[in-house]
Amino acid sequence: MKFELIEGLTSISLDSTVTLAFAAALLLLGYFVKNKVKLLDKYCIPAPVVGGFIFMFVTWLGHLSGTFAFTFDNIFQSAFMLAFFTTVGLGASYKLLVKGGKLLIVYWLVAGVISIFQNALGIAVAKVIGLEAPYALLASAISMIGGHGAALSYGTTFSEMGYEVAPLVGAAAATFGLISAVLIGGPLGRRLIVKYDLKPEEDSSFDTSVTDINISTGHKLSSLDVIKNVSAILICMAFGTIIAGWISKLINMGFPTYVGAMFVAVILRNLNEKANLYRFDFNLVDEIGNVMLNLYLSLALMTLKLWELSGLIGGVLVVLFSQVVLLSLVGYFIVFRILGKNYDAAVMVAGLAGHGLGATPSAIVNMTAVNEKYGMSRKAMMIVPIVGAFLVDIIYQPQTIWFIKTFVENLK
Repeated sequence: MKFELIEGLTSISLDSTVTLAFAAALLLLGYFVKNKVKLLDKYCIPAPVVGGFIFMFVTWLGHLSGTFAFTFDNIFQSAFMLAFFTTVGLGASYKLLVKGGKLLIVYWLVAGVISIFQNALGIAVAKVIGLEAPYALLASAISMIGGHGAALSYGTTFSEMGYEVAPLVGAAAATFGLISAVLIGGPLGRRLIVKYDLKPEEDSSFDTSVTDINISTGHKLSSLDVIKNVSAILICMAFGTIIAGWISKLINMGFPTYVGAMFVAVILRNLNEKANLYRFDFNLVDEIGNVMLNLYLSLALMTLKLWELSGLIGGVLVVLFSQVVLLSLVGYFIVFRILGKNYDAAVMVAGLAGHGLGATPSAIVNMTAVNEKYGMSRKAMMIVPIVGAFLVDIIYQPQTIWFIKTFVENLK
């Protein structure tokens, strides 16, 4: 950590190690505050969000007063996100996907259709208020579903087409989406649970024996077993990044690396079940993923700059608010009923708000907050991550490219 006084402004520079330690401390602070402030627990606000928001407001006060500012070397955030999605992929056994049955397919189609409506809404609003299509699309499914990574990727592409501020608009829109996702997801799920007096239940029509598939071997893992499991995660991350690069060149547009990592991880998991390449341990991988998820979100929120949202004025802000209203109303009044109008459906609506406005990690923390308060929904925790981080891209990516090719001018 380095302190410098520059024209009355105290600049506090944090290297990568200190930045990561800060994120961990804020995560613990978030759990502490949430346990003390019952309102946060009541409305299912995730702990990483609590800690991240506290620090975000501290940095905002420094900017507002012009007295201090933080500079972060945040090299771990993207790696943690990539690692988290890889662990989700490693948990997706083919047997597990089969057990998702019709509900998995229904949720996948619902999420995919909503992504189409998000882009259609963005373009429709843009036509009414005179906003250029690239900025409307950056405030739609690209940043709402794809998050900061997709916003930066597509924003750079639009910038090369002549829309110079596209990367900044994309980043600000993704920030808005991430904040909205973690603020409305938990309360939305809670509202449905309280209104309909819902309780967790076992449904015999849905095989929820997830633990039978991802059950621990019962044997104590050796050091080599742990190394093999960790190495498998790292190898999937590496090959996934390479494959995503190939796909990017093929479609002449940025393709998220986490999707590539998910693909590779799913393949490895199911290949390993046939060939027994190593002793896979779901509990170990799942806990690694949980740590990666919480640290990722803590890093993401603590490094957000609230004042950058001041640039979201006019048409872009109108589109973004429209997206929040769309997800809230569709989730509450339509999706909840389509999914069965039960406890699992309510938790899945909280998850939908997470990955429909922010990113799949937001969906997980939203559902985790609800589960910790009202009880576990194994259906939601199985289906939402697979769809949000993996399957929805099968619909979201091609239709987004179609919208770009159809409505964006100067497309080469």
